[in-house]
Amino acid sequence: VDAVTSLKVGYPSDPTVQMGPVVEPAEGKLLRALTTLAPGEQWLVEPRRLDDTGRLWSPGVKTGVRRGSEFHLTEYFGPVLGLIEADDLDEGIAIQNQVDYGLTAGLHSLDRDEIERWIDQVEAGNAYVNRSTVGAIVRRQPFGGWKKSAVGAGSKAGGPNYLIGLSDWRAAPATKGGAFTAASRQLLDAAISFDAEPVDLEFLKRSFASDAHAWEQEFGVARDVTGLEAEKNVLRYRPVPVTVRAEDVHTASLLRVVGAGVLAGSKVTVSTPTPLDAAIVDELRSYGIICRVEDADAWRKVLRGSAPARVRLLGGSREAFAEVSEGRPDIALYAQPVVEAGRVELLTFLREQAVSVTAHRFGSPTALVEGLFG
Repeated sequence: VDAVTSLKVGYPSDPTVQMGPVVEPAEGKLLRALTTLAPGEQWLVEPRRLDDTGRLWSPGVKTGVRRGSEFHLTEYFGPVLGLIEADDLDEGIAIQNQVDYGLTAGLHSLDRDEIERWIDQVEAGNAYVNRSTVGAIVRRQPFGGWKKSAVGAGSKAGGPNYLIGLSDWRAAPATKGGAFTAASRQLLDAAISFDAEPVDLEFLKRSFASDAHAWEQEFGVARDVTGLEAEKNVLRYRPVPVTVRAEDVHTASLLRVVGAGVLAGSKVTVSTPTPLDAAIVDELRSYGIICRVEDADAWRKVLRGSAPARVRLLGGSREAFAEVSEGRPDIALYAQPVVEAGRVELLTFLREQAVSVTAHRFGSPTALVEGLFG
């Protein structure tokens, strides 16, 4: 309460001001949040309108906010906080992850087990432990959210993949490789059993080797490039569900894309307008991949209903997809040509997460974070 009430609110013309105005006069959901209470809620600190513009408000804090309420699930761009009571950390994580957005999240704890459990389950692009959840720094904490806090297929600003999202690519033979995984060997054996052409087998070999190299060097590691003593700043990759829509594509390209998804640990769904060969379906299902036959009308209903958050389009066109999906911003579309480069193809099945953890207590190093990321 003291921290909130001691903030000096005003306009930027006053250099002593700690919190400025909102961008535009409070109205709609923000005005409702600043001026009303839902059943069970109380003001711990009630916000006040400070001038006639409607833009300058003192900060407020509500208690008694109920899980699943409007205040819990709505994103407010204004100076008002709500406190929700949780019985334990697991319920707290569930409450935190219940919202449709996932830009930043934070935890304050001195319990190593709690920190590990939270880091493993939190659904946010930027996660912070024992520090502020604002002030991300380029490269140190690349910035970008999950769920509805991200639009399209862009990568984190200030991160190693940002330029990939601003460019396009074309097919070329992969030049770097690593050791095949058991899954990639099995997919290769399957391709042989499907009487794949020698050129397709070489394509798959180079692709899976490139995936392995990219996984070893980038996607399968948690990396702290800044190496600060007082703070751990780790960029890592987490699997994300993807629907592969194969409009008109040959088997080798489908197996290549699926192989990337399997390596990433993604939950993959394959959607086709006509049935795949039964042997291919059996092979895909052996990896837990869901295979669906959806003609144009069924696919349209999927995209206009509870659509997948990510779609890897094989065949077809971006323009046709945009028309069918009505340009929904909550669908990230990957429609570029299938390529051998694992550094590119694996990105479809992964999302970046930047985790920042304070590594000291009042200036003294703490062992709390040692080995936290392996």
